[in-house]
Amino acid sequence: MQQFAILLRDSRALAALAVPLALTQLAQVALTTTDTVMMGLLGTEALAAGGLALVIFNQLRTMGVGLVTSVGNQVAAANARAEQADEAGAAGRTDAGAAEIRGLVRAAMAVATLAGLAGAILMVLIGQAATLLGQDAGVADRTQGMLAALAPGLLPCLWFQAIRQFTVGMRRPQALLQITLASVAVNAVLNWGFIHGSFGLPRLGLTGIGVATSSVYLLSFLALYASARRDARLAPLLSLRFWRADAHAVRRLLGLGAPIAATYGSEAGFFSVTALLAGSFGAAALAAHTAVNQLIYIVFQIAVGLSHAASINVSRELALGDYPAARRIKNTALACGTAVTALVGVLYLAAPGLVLRPYFDPTVQADQQGLHIAGGLLVIVAALQVFDCAQNIGVGLLRGLDDTRSGFRITLIGYWAVGLPVSWLFAYPLGGDIRGLWLGLLSGLATTAVLLLRRYTSTLNTRAATATSFSAATA
Repeated sequence: MQQFAILLRDSRALAALAVPLALTQLAQVALTTTDTVMMGLLGTEALAAGGLALVIFNQLRTMGVGLVTSVGNQVAAANARAEQADEAGAAGRTDAGAAEIRGLVRAAMAVATLAGLAGAILMVLIGQAATLLGQDAGVADRTQGMLAALAPGLLPCLWFQAIRQFTVGMRRPQALLQITLASVAVNAVLNWGFIHGSFGLPRLGLTGIGVATSSVYLLSFLALYASARRDARLAPLLSLRFWRADAHAVRRLLGLGAPIAATYGSEAGFFSVTALLAGSFGAAALAAHTAVNQLIYIVFQIAVGLSHAASINVSRELALGDYPAARRIKNTALACGTAVTALVGVLYLAAPGLVLRPYFDPTVQADQQGLHIAGGLLVIVAALQVFDCAQNIGVGLLRGLDDTRSGFRITLIGYWAVGLPVSWLFAYPLGGDIRGLWLGLLSGLATTAVLLLRRYTSTLNTRAATATSFSAATA
């Protein structure tokens, strides 16, 4: 009974940060969900082409986000130390903490700028090479146009993420939700306008979805910056002068962020490769893969919220020297994540037609094959997303320990040494259909989750033992 009471208390503490983050993530994914639904209204080929473009965009965006993700942990630790100094009346240490946080924000903006420019160029080049990736010529041509429209949005997207990590590290993420909710509505209006030429906007068809999304990323960044400037606690610490960033701070963020970006890229790349393989089974299979992948992406945002909250809390507890609390954070996050994903899995199995209705119209003959394929995939996805959530929490926990390299090494094993070979084996020699790809995804995510969580436990135990020995030696 006492253990349950502790779990309940810890769950409330985790939820205080995780819920607004998860809701923000869900609102943010509504952007791509809106995009995907509107692609579906344009037909199966548009859904296949636009979905492939979003996969590539998300691959590069995710890696860029990884480069600045550690900012939240660094800000949280610096803020915890500053609060301790303030309580102890050490004004000099408090001022030093504020200067450290300002330096971190500038460094984050510098890293985001470099990543945004490089990613945008790479996105355009990938679009031009789409026909070389085994895609249908019509799909490849439309994918190229969509990627060219999405590329300019990557820079403000990553600026937004840099400011977001700062606000989360300061434990003041509430404005994120309102801004992201507003962006969903704006995105829907702009999507419709650019697709059909409504509201005085040019008629761009599928490409208009990319133009609308890029515009929304810019507006979201400006809104978040304005909100932070109005916050009396955040404003003195917020500096966008990335050209004045300290080189040492930039190198430190890159040292921590590069493995995170590689970890995120490893996972996103795993899904991107399977999307390309799905295209080899035809447009209907790729459309089904896109729709089901979008469903997973929606639920994954809950895992992201839990992962970020657990990561920030671990950084904070370690800065304060509370190792038992850091140990409990893992169990609490996993319990919450498993409960949510299991409930969603039941919905997939009980009402697959309802879940897939936004993407396919069962009364339209051209959609029926894609709907049938997607319905079969939901059975696998019901189990897959439990492990997907667990592995994302594991990455966040290790990030809280500033151990970003282990996550990358483990994902290489789980995704590429286990998952991809299993995907190929079951999709081609043994299966001959797209379900084999998803069995490989399931095996890769499960392997990764187990290895990440074991690594966190062993590393935390080692650090706790070292800290205890040091305290005993100095007593």
